[in-house]
Amino acid sequence: MKRQALFSTALAVVLPAVMASESLAATGADRKAAHAARSRAAPAPKPVAAMAPASALAPARVVVPVAMPARSDGGDADEQVIVTGTRDPHAKARDSISPVVVISAAQLKSTGQADLRDALTTLIPSLTRQTVGTGTANTIDSINMRGLTSNQTLILVDGKRRHTTSTVYYAPGPQQGTTPVDIDMIPVSEIDHIEVLEDGAAAQYGSDAIAGVINVILSHRRHGIQMSANNGGYYKGDGFTSKDYVGGAFELPNGGFFNLGADFKFQDHAIRGGWDKRTNRYDNPITSIPRAVQVVLGYNMEYNINRDLTLYSFSTFGHKVADALQNFRTGVDVPGATFPTLFPNGYVPIIQTDETDYGVTVGFRGKAFLGFDFDFSTTYGGNHNDVNIANTGSQSYLETYGYTPTEFHQTAYTTTQWTNNLDFRRSFDTGVLAGPLNFSIGAEYRYETYKIGAGDYNAYYISGAQGQHAIPPGLASTSNRDVTAGYIDVGTELLKGWKLDLAGRFEHYTDVGDTEIGKVSTRYDVNKYFAFRGTVSSGFRAPTLAEQYFSSLTESPTSASGVLGVNSPGAKLLGARPLKPERSTSYSAGIILNPIRNMHISLDAYQIDIRDRIVIGGVYGGALAIQAMNLSGLYFPSTSATATAQYETNGASTRTRGMDITATYLTNLGRYGRINWDAAVNFNQTNITHVGVDLNGNTLLNAQQRSFLTSYMPRNKLIFGGRWTWGNLDFTVHETRYGRTTSNNTYWNDVPSSLVNSVSHFLRWVQTPRFQTDLAIGYQVTPRLHATLGANNVGNAYPRKVPYQVQYLGSEVYNMDVQQMGLFGGYYYMQLDLTL
Repeated sequence: MKRQALFSTALAVVLPAVMASESLAATGADRKAAHAARSRAAPAPKPVAAMAPASALAPARVVVPVAMPARSDGGDADEQVIVTGTRDPHAKARDSISPVVVISAAQLKSTGQADLRDALTTLIPSLTRQTVGTGTANTIDSINMRGLTSNQTLILVDGKRRHTTSTVYYAPGPQQGTTPVDIDMIPVSEIDHIEVLEDGAAAQYGSDAIAGVINVILSHRRHGIQMSANNGGYYKGDGFTSKDYVGGAFELPNGGFFNLGADFKFQDHAIRGGWDKRTNRYDNPITSIPRAVQVVLGYNMEYNINRDLTLYSFSTFGHKVADALQNFRTGVDVPGATFPTLFPNGYVPIIQTDETDYGVTVGFRGKAFLGFDFDFSTTYGGNHNDVNIANTGSQSYLETYGYTPTEFHQTAYTTTQWTNNLDFRRSFDTGVLAGPLNFSIGAEYRYETYKIGAGDYNAYYISGAQGQHAIPPGLASTSNRDVTAGYIDVGTELLKGWKLDLAGRFEHYTDVGDTEIGKVSTRYDVNKYFAFRGTVSSGFRAPTLAEQYFSSLTESPTSASGVLGVNSPGAKLLGARPLKPERSTSYSAGIILNPIRNMHISLDAYQIDIRDRIVIGGVYGGALAIQAMNLSGLYFPSTSATATAQYETNGASTRTRGMDITATYLTNLGRYGRINWDAAVNFNQTNITHVGVDLNGNTLLNAQQRSFLTSYMPRNKLIFGGRWTWGNLDFTVHETRYGRTTSNNTYWNDVPSSLVNSVSHFLRWVQTPRFQTDLAIGYQVTPRLHATLGANNVGNAYPRKVPYQVQYLGSEVYNMDVQQMGLFGGYYYMQLDLTL
């Protein structure tokens, strides 16, 4: 009980620290004083890693983190070998130079979440996501790390770079303008575990790894079948979701294996709109989850050709169709958008996406000359998204041709990525150093393409389809580039307990030039109870092809917003410059504590400076915005509505500071089972150090866009709880506290007309902290069948409603742009897991 008291004491220190950081920041009237107060507040946790049974065939690969019980054989997840953030083939999570969190497939299932993205953000405080978007942005599942965007987190699958989605996330908020990896296009049925490197690693893995790396490790099962069915819905009776998967494996000759998995997901609409001031009814569904049907397939295989050569391959294929509901049109909101014959009672345009995602890797690894191990692989992947809009019409087409279609093809986005890697590694016993010298060297060639297809003529003719203007031929484009890179990595144990790792990388892009980046990491274990570690690194992120060429025009009932390609005539009118790469400098320092048996604590502080961050900026309103959109071929539908136009730009330089703290403890209750306790928290704050100006001499970011970078993600996020197992019964409870966010929202109601949809005046308000409780009760029905009943957000908590002045049409009562808690309330589910 003394040990349990120690853990409780640690949690009692952490939780008030979170509260203190909120109150200090909220009460400081002066910005500098508030910043100083925050810097004095106590640090913060990160996820924990308890243990799951390791396979006898692949003991280094199966690990279980945060809320899962300790392994039956008494092992610890921190003792598992990792492959992320290190070139040492024997590195373990507990001994890692950089902070690495290991999440097992069992832990992902235990969250009850239907999406891989949501499962990860439930487990790891430093990860956040935007709960809901608009239009095509509402169908992309992206993930952010340490208060930065999804573009600054690199996604790997078995150590190989994953291709991004083809669709730009254009909805307002921190994600605006990003082209993330759609992580839910990776089948859960094929995942063994996930390694999350919470440290900058661009020197090791290349562009994008500024905030960290998420490496999805695929299953190496050699036999058996696994099945899972998860069905649930929200307390309000909507949003029914079914996530089912099956995975099987068999052994190949010479010790090889072949895994095959299939995931199926159905998700229905869930709507949380408010009282529409135009109709005095709850009939505006813009705040909603899209209806989606998704099938994802995957395989992973290895075949030992001989003792020194192995052939391996893995692949994924996903197909998703989704319907995203838009704002309700009464037929009288905008002159020229009325279709009384077709829609006498008004209408809701529906954005329809038909997305295909694929990736395949083939490689050889084994022994090479002079004792070197080698790995040669080629990976080809891509994403194609056909975008339509239905249940709407085109007034311009109707006036010219006497009729209008009700469904239009808007555009098609396509991205491909072909990556080739050759890596060599060897360990040298110098006889002088305390450990072997691990030397790695490698090269990479990558070919990327991006294509924007034109929509149908009737969809871009003058005003285009009401709800979203199609891409005209003048903005359609096909682009490509070559990327070549080389790296060297050297790591060793200089003295007993003192490890050092040095990495350097060179990259050349045919469109944005060259870069040289490096990383120095070290760790010193004072004794078995105490160690510290630190890293200094530089980073690099090249603008994606989508960021350079993407355009869109989205219409609401009373306004229109255009995103113009940075090289388009309209963007140049607004003062756009060609994009250049982001560059970063990162520092981290950490402490690892093992004060008593079965208790592990880690603390890692970090600072990330990013120069020339690529964001949506350069926003203009009124007549100049309309002129810019028309100049680019995106014809504004009506001069009686308000308009804004903007583009991708190197808008600002930022400094992000934060801290991750994790703690785990195992309580053995004897014949009453055991409890795995865990607590993890992330503190995070981003400040802008410089804002650029456009070629017209105007600042690139207004107050709202600055807030997207600095205060739309939680100031802190705390997860704590535990899992009790007793015989065939298990009970899991976790509490998540989302820290405050601060918004600058656009004015719409009860203000002078000059403030409506203004690009320079906004209402600043605070989204107060929110708590969410997740509960699950499981029972091992048979040795092969496990059943779970659970509820996420069992208390049915909701975010704070936005002030009426900034409620668009009176119906958008929640802020869809922030990355705090979800907008849809409590969710209950039942899950069955079967192993054969």
